[in-house]
Amino acid sequence: MYRHSMHRLCAAAAGLAAACGIAVPGVAGAVPAAQVPVRPWAQPARPLAVSGTALPGAAPGAQLWVARYSGAGNGDDEGLSVAVSPGGARVFVTGMSWGGASGYDLVTVAYSAASGARLWARRYNGPGNGNEYGGSVAVSPDGTRVFMTGPSPGAGSGQDYATVAYSAATGAQLWVQRYNGPANRDDYGGSVAVSPDSTRVYVTGSSQGATSGQDYATVAYNAATGARLWVKRYNGPANRADAAGSVAVSPGGTRVYVTGGSQGATSGQDYATVAYSAATGARLWVRRYNDPGNRDDEAFALAVSPRGTQVFVTGFGWDGTATGYDCITVAYRP
Repeated sequence: MYRHSMHRLCAAAAGLAAACGIAVPGVAGAVPAAQVPVRPWAQPARPLAVSGTALPGAAPGAQLWVARYSGAGNGDDEGLSVAVSPGGARVFVTGMSWGGASGYDLVTVAYSAASGARLWARRYNGPGNGNEYGGSVAVSPDGTRVFMTGPSPGAGSGQDYATVAYSAATGAQLWVQRYNGPANRDDYGGSVAVSPDSTRVYVTGSSQGATSGQDYATVAYNAATGARLWVKRYNGPANRADAAGSVAVSPGGTRVYVTGGSQGATSGQDYATVAYSAATGARLWVRRYNDPGNRDDEAFALAVSPRGTQVFVTGFGWDGTATGYDCITVAYRP
Protein backbone atom coordinates (compact mmCIF):
# COMPACT_ATOMS: atom_id res chain seq x y z
CA MET A 1 0.00 0.00 0.00
CA TYR A 2 2.83 2.37 0.88
CA ARG A 3 4.68 1.76 -2.36
CA HIS A 4 1.45 2.10 -4.32
CA SER A 5 0.54 5.38 -2.65
CA MET A 6 4.00 6.82 -3.16
CA HIS A 7 3.86 5.96 -6.85
CA ARG A 8 0.46 7.64 -7.10
CA LEU A 9 1.72 10.91 -5.67
CA CYS A 10 4.94 10.94 -7.63
CA ALA A 11 3.00 10.09 -10.78
CA ALA A 12 0.76 13.03 -10.02
CA ALA A 13 3.83 15.15 -9.19
CA ALA A 14 2.68 15.94 -5.72
CA GLY A 15 6.18 15.13 -4.60
CA LEU A 16 5.29 13.42 -1.33
CA ALA A 17 8.15 14.04 1.05
CA ALA A 18 8.75 10.37 1.82
CA ALA A 19 9.17 9.57 -1.84
CA CYS A 20 11.55 12.45 -2.24
CA GLY A 21 14.10 11.53 0.36
CA ILE A 22 12.38 12.73 3.54
CA ALA A 23 11.51 9.99 6.01
CA VAL A 24 7.89 9.90 7.11
CA PRO A 25 7.41 8.62 10.68
CA GLY A 26 5.38 5.43 10.89
CA VAL A 27 6.01 4.48 7.28
CA ALA A 28 8.66 1.95 6.44
CA GLY A 29 10.63 1.97 3.24
CA ALA A 30 11.40 5.66 2.76
CA VAL A 31 14.63 5.98 0.82
CA PRO A 32 16.80 8.92 -0.20
CA ALA A 33 15.80 10.52 -3.48
CA ALA A 34 19.26 9.85 -4.88
CA GLN A 35 18.53 6.12 -4.66
CA VAL A 36 15.19 6.34 -6.44
CA PRO A 37 15.57 6.74 -10.21
CA VAL A 38 12.73 8.49 -11.96
CA ARG A 39 11.91 5.29 -13.81
CA PRO A 40 14.24 2.39 -12.96
CA TRP A 41 13.34 0.14 -15.87
CA ALA A 42 14.55 0.36 -19.44
CA GLN A 43 12.59 -0.33 -22.59
CA PRO A 44 13.81 -0.95 -26.12
CA ALA A 45 13.66 1.94 -28.52
CA ARG A 46 10.27 2.44 -30.16
CA PRO A 47 9.50 3.88 -33.59
CA LEU A 48 7.93 7.35 -33.64
CA ALA A 49 4.14 7.24 -33.90
CA VAL A 50 2.52 10.50 -34.95
CA SER A 51 -1.18 9.79 -35.35
CA GLY A 52 -4.07 7.84 -33.91
CA THR A 53 -5.50 4.73 -35.50
CA ALA A 54 -9.28 4.54 -35.64
CA LEU A 55 -10.60 1.06 -34.96
CA PRO A 56 -13.89 -0.44 -36.13
CA GLY A 57 -16.82 -1.17 -33.85
CA ALA A 58 -19.77 0.81 -32.53
CA ALA A 59 -20.85 -1.31 -29.58
CA PRO A 60 -20.69 0.22 -26.09
CA GLY A 61 -17.14 -0.05 -24.83
CA ALA A 62 -15.72 -0.52 -28.31
CA GLN A 63 -12.22 0.85 -28.71
CA LEU A 64 -12.41 3.85 -31.01
CA TRP A 65 -8.76 4.71 -31.46
CA VAL A 66 -5.28 4.38 -30.01
CA ALA A 67 -2.66 7.14 -30.19
CA ARG A 68 0.97 6.72 -29.19
CA TYR A 69 3.57 9.34 -28.41
CA SER A 70 7.26 8.47 -28.43
CA GLY A 71 9.66 11.31 -27.71
CA ALA A 72 12.75 12.17 -29.71
CA GLY A 73 14.95 10.40 -27.16
CA ASN A 74 13.30 7.05 -27.94
CA GLY A 75 13.19 6.19 -24.24
CA ASP A 76 10.48 5.99 -21.61
CA ASP A 77 7.42 8.20 -22.09
CA GLU A 78 4.43 8.24 -19.75
CA GLY A 79 1.10 10.03 -19.90
CA LEU A 80 0.07 10.97 -16.37
CA SER A 81 -2.88 13.35 -16.69
CA VAL A 82 -5.64 13.89 -19.26
CA ALA A 83 -8.27 16.59 -19.86
CA VAL A 84 -10.94 17.20 -22.50
CA SER A 85 -11.85 20.53 -24.08
CA PRO A 86 -15.25 21.96 -23.03
CA GLY A 87 -16.69 21.33 -26.48
CA GLY A 88 -15.35 17.78 -26.52
CA ALA A 89 -13.35 18.19 -29.72
CA ARG A 90 -9.87 17.85 -28.27
CA VAL A 91 -8.06 15.71 -25.73
CA PHE A 92 -4.94 16.92 -23.92
CA VAL A 93 -2.41 14.61 -22.27
CA THR A 94 0.57 15.59 -20.17
CA GLY A 95 3.32 13.58 -18.57
CA MET A 96 7.01 12.85 -18.86
CA SER A 97 9.13 11.98 -21.88
CA TRP A 98 12.77 11.03 -22.32
CA GLY A 99 14.59 13.68 -24.33
CA GLY A 100 18.09 12.22 -24.38
CA ALA A 101 20.50 15.03 -23.49
CA SER A 102 17.74 16.91 -21.68
CA GLY A 103 16.73 13.96 -19.48
CA TYR A 104 13.02 13.62 -18.81
CA ASP A 105 10.97 16.58 -20.03
CA LEU A 106 7.41 17.63 -19.32
CA VAL A 107 5.37 16.92 -22.44
CA THR A 108 1.87 17.97 -23.45
CA VAL A 109 0.09 16.46 -26.47
CA ALA A 110 -3.21 17.44 -28.11
CA TYR A 111 -5.33 14.94 -30.05
CA SER A 112 -8.54 15.04 -32.04
CA ALA A 113 -11.17 13.44 -29.81
CA ALA A 114 -12.93 12.02 -32.85
CA SER A 115 -10.01 10.34 -34.59
CA GLY A 116 -7.02 10.40 -32.24
CA ALA A 117 -4.98 12.35 -34.79
CA ARG A 118 -2.21 14.25 -33.11
CA LEU A 119 -2.75 17.99 -33.40
CA TRP A 120 0.36 19.20 -31.63
CA ALA A 121 2.97 18.21 -29.07
CA ARG A 122 5.03 20.53 -26.87
CA ARG A 123 7.91 19.78 -24.55
CA TYR A 124 9.25 21.79 -21.64
CA ASN A 125 12.79 21.47 -20.31
CA GLY A 126 13.61 23.74 -17.38
CA PRO A 127 16.76 25.78 -16.76
CA GLY A 128 18.35 22.99 -14.72
CA ASN A 129 18.29 20.66 -17.75
CA GLY A 130 17.47 17.76 -15.42
CA ASN A 131 14.63 15.32 -15.00
CA GLU A 132 11.13 16.74 -15.07
CA TYR A 133 8.45 14.23 -14.19
CA GLY A 134 4.83 13.89 -13.26
CA GLY A 135 2.38 16.53 -14.30
CA SER A 136 -1.23 17.67 -14.24
CA VAL A 137 -3.21 19.24 -17.08
CA ALA A 138 -6.36 21.38 -17.15
CA VAL A 139 -8.27 23.20 -19.88
CA SER A 140 -9.81 26.62 -19.37
CA PRO A 141 -13.64 26.53 -19.38
CA ASP A 142 -13.65 28.86 -22.39
CA GLY A 143 -11.54 26.30 -24.26
CA THR A 144 -8.80 28.70 -25.33
CA ARG A 145 -5.92 27.66 -23.09
CA VAL A 146 -4.31 24.53 -21.71
CA PHE A 147 -2.32 24.60 -18.47
CA MET A 148 0.09 22.01 -17.18
CA THR A 149 2.24 21.82 -14.08
CA GLY A 150 4.94 19.57 -12.70
CA PRO A 151 8.30 19.60 -10.91
CA SER A 152 11.25 20.92 -12.87
CA PRO A 153 14.89 21.39 -11.80
CA GLY A 154 15.95 25.00 -11.55
CA ALA A 155 19.40 26.47 -11.93
CA GLY A 156 20.62 26.15 -8.34
CA SER A 157 17.15 25.98 -6.78
CA GLY A 158 16.44 22.26 -6.68
CA GLN A 159 13.08 21.20 -8.06
CA ASP A 160 10.60 24.04 -8.69
CA TYR A 161 6.96 24.14 -9.70
CA ALA A 162 6.84 24.72 -13.46
CA THR A 163 3.47 25.89 -14.80
CA VAL A 164 3.09 26.36 -18.55
CA ALA A 165 0.20 27.83 -20.54
CA TYR A 166 -0.42 26.82 -24.16
CA SER A 167 -2.88 27.86 -26.83
CA ALA A 168 -5.39 25.03 -27.04
CA ALA A 169 -5.73 25.55 -30.78
CA THR A 170 -2.11 25.72 -31.86
CA GLY A 171 0.03 24.63 -28.90
CA ALA A 172 1.86 27.95 -28.90
CA GLN A 173 3.49 28.55 -25.53
CA LEU A 174 1.82 31.57 -23.93
CA TRP A 175 3.76 31.83 -20.69
CA VAL A 176 5.85 29.91 -18.16
CA GLN A 177 5.94 30.54 -14.43
CA ARG A 178 8.18 28.84 -11.90
CA TYR A 179 7.76 28.73 -8.12
CA ASN A 180 10.78 28.29 -5.87
CA GLY A 181 9.92 28.05 -2.18
CA PRO A 182 11.58 29.95 0.68
CA ALA A 183 14.18 27.25 1.34
CA ASN A 184 15.47 27.39 -2.25
CA ARG A 185 15.21 23.61 -2.31
CA ASP A 186 12.79 21.02 -3.69
CA ASP A 187 9.25 22.10 -4.64
CA TYR A 188 6.91 19.70 -6.43
CA GLY A 189 3.90 21.07 -8.33
CA GLY A 190 1.34 18.30 -8.56
CA SER A 191 -2.14 19.57 -9.46
CA VAL A 192 -3.65 22.42 -11.50
CA ALA A 193 -7.19 23.83 -11.78
CA VAL A 194 -8.78 26.75 -13.62
CA SER A 195 -11.45 29.14 -12.36
CA PRO A 196 -14.94 28.86 -13.95
CA ASP A 197 -14.52 32.23 -15.68
CA SER A 198 -11.13 31.15 -17.13
CA THR A 199 -9.30 34.11 -15.58
CA ARG A 200 -7.24 32.35 -12.92
CA VAL A 201 -5.07 29.25 -12.60
CA TYR A 202 -4.36 27.52 -9.29
CA VAL A 203 -1.47 25.14 -8.66
CA THR A 204 -0.71 23.13 -5.54
CA GLY A 205 1.89 20.64 -4.37
CA SER A 206 4.63 20.38 -1.75
CA SER A 207 7.37 22.89 -1.10
CA GLN A 208 10.34 22.88 1.25
CA GLY A 209 9.94 25.48 3.99
CA ALA A 210 12.81 27.37 5.56
CA THR A 211 12.39 25.59 8.91
CA SER A 212 9.21 23.56 8.46
CA GLY A 213 10.06 20.66 6.17
CA GLN A 214 7.73 20.14 3.22
CA ASP A 215 4.58 22.30 3.28
CA TYR A 216 1.52 22.62 1.09
CA ALA A 217 2.14 25.52 -1.30
CA THR A 218 -0.76 26.84 -3.39
CA VAL A 219 -0.16 29.48 -6.04
CA ALA A 220 -2.67 31.57 -8.02
CA TYR A 221 -1.81 33.01 -11.42
CA ASN A 222 -3.50 35.29 -13.93
CA ALA A 223 -4.52 32.89 -16.70
CA ALA A 224 -3.89 35.39 -19.50
CA THR A 225 -0.49 36.72 -18.44
CA GLY A 226 0.89 34.27 -15.88
CA ALA A 227 1.30 37.06 -13.32
CA ARG A 228 1.42 35.60 -9.82
CA LEU A 229 -1.55 36.75 -7.74
CA TRP A 230 -0.88 35.07 -4.39
CA VAL A 231 0.96 32.22 -2.67
CA LYS A 232 -0.28 30.46 0.45
CA ARG A 233 1.49 27.77 2.46
CA TYR A 234 0.16 25.27 4.99
CA ASN A 235 2.42 23.70 7.61
CA GLY A 236 0.78 20.97 9.70
CA PRO A 237 0.95 20.72 13.49
CA ALA A 238 4.01 18.45 13.46
CA ASN A 239 6.07 21.02 11.53
CA ARG A 240 7.21 18.22 9.24
CA ALA A 241 6.20 16.68 5.91
CA ASP A 242 3.02 18.04 4.29
CA ALA A 243 2.28 17.39 0.61
CA ALA A 244 -0.84 18.55 -1.25
CA GLY A 245 -1.93 16.34 -4.12
CA SER A 246 -5.16 17.85 -5.48
CA VAL A 247 -6.73 21.28 -6.05
CA ALA A 248 -10.27 22.22 -7.10
CA VAL A 249 -12.27 25.42 -7.50
CA SER A 250 -15.86 25.97 -6.35
CA PRO A 251 -18.48 26.28 -9.12
CA GLY A 252 -18.96 29.96 -8.32
CA GLY A 253 -15.21 30.55 -8.43
CA THR A 254 -15.03 32.08 -4.96
CA ARG A 255 -13.14 29.32 -3.17
CA VAL A 256 -10.15 27.09 -3.79
CA TYR A 257 -9.73 23.76 -2.00
CA VAL A 258 -6.59 21.66 -1.62
CA THR A 259 -5.99 18.30 0.02
CA GLY A 260 -3.19 15.83 0.62
CA GLY A 261 -1.18 14.21 3.41
CA SER A 262 0.04 16.12 6.47
CA GLN A 263 1.94 14.99 9.54
CA GLY A 264 -0.02 15.30 12.78
CA ALA A 265 1.56 16.01 16.15
CA THR A 266 0.86 12.48 17.47
CA SER A 267 -1.32 10.93 14.77
CA GLY A 268 1.12 10.11 12.00
CA GLN A 269 0.06 11.34 8.59
CA ASP A 270 -3.51 12.65 8.24
CA TYR A 271 -5.74 13.99 5.52
CA ALA A 272 -5.53 17.79 5.61
CA THR A 273 -8.02 19.77 3.53
CA VAL A 274 -7.71 23.55 3.28
CA ALA A 275 -10.15 26.13 1.88
CA TYR A 276 -8.93 29.49 0.59
CA SER A 277 -10.54 32.63 -0.77
CA ALA A 278 -9.96 32.49 -4.51
CA ALA A 279 -9.63 36.27 -4.69
CA THR A 280 -7.10 36.86 -1.92
CA GLY A 281 -5.78 33.48 -0.80
CA ALA A 282 -7.03 34.10 2.74
CA ARG A 283 -7.39 30.79 4.56
CA LEU A 284 -11.05 30.07 5.35
CA TRP A 285 -10.77 26.74 7.15
CA VAL A 286 -8.63 23.63 7.68
CA ARG A 287 -9.99 20.17 8.42
CA ARG A 288 -7.91 17.13 9.29
CA TYR A 289 -8.95 13.47 9.25
CA ASN A 290 -7.15 10.87 11.36
CA ASP A 291 -8.38 7.28 11.03
CA PRO A 292 -9.50 5.24 14.08
CA GLY A 293 -6.24 3.28 14.02
CA ASN A 294 -4.24 6.49 14.47
CA ARG A 295 -1.98 5.43 11.61
CA ASP A 296 -0.96 7.03 8.33
CA ASP A 297 -3.71 8.46 6.11
CA GLU A 298 -3.25 10.17 2.79
CA ALA A 299 -5.72 12.00 0.55
CA PHE A 300 -5.15 11.89 -3.21
CA ALA A 301 -8.17 13.53 -4.83
CA LEU A 302 -10.73 16.24 -4.17
CA ALA A 303 -13.96 17.27 -5.93
CA VAL A 304 -16.66 19.88 -5.35
CA SER A 305 -20.36 19.19 -5.96
CA PRO A 306 -21.93 21.02 -8.94
CA ARG A 307 -23.88 23.34 -6.65
CA GLY A 308 -20.88 23.92 -4.42
CA THR A 309 -22.63 22.54 -1.35
CA GLN A 310 -20.21 19.71 -0.59
CA VAL A 311 -16.49 19.01 -0.84
CA PHE A 312 -15.38 15.39 -1.22
CA VAL A 313 -11.93 14.03 -0.40
CA THR A 314 -10.68 10.48 -0.95
CA GLY A 315 -7.54 8.50 -0.30
CA PHE A 316 -6.53 5.71 2.08
CA GLY A 317 -6.24 5.11 5.79
CA TRP A 318 -5.87 2.39 8.39
CA ASP A 319 -9.08 1.54 10.22
CA GLY A 320 -7.42 -0.26 13.11
CA THR A 321 -8.82 -3.69 12.24
CA ALA A 322 -7.79 -6.73 10.23
CA THR A 323 -8.91 -5.07 6.98
CA GLY A 324 -5.73 -3.01 6.92
CA TYR A 325 -5.70 0.07 4.73
CA ASP A 326 -9.09 1.06 3.32
CA CYS A 327 -10.33 3.58 0.79
CA ILE A 328 -11.69 6.42 2.93
CA THR A 329 -13.86 9.22 1.53
CA VAL A 330 -14.80 12.26 3.58
CA ALA A 331 -17.44 14.90 2.79
CA TYR A 332 -17.29 18.45 4.13
CA ARG A 333 -19.49 21.50 4.07
CA PRO A 334 -17.80 24.14 1.94
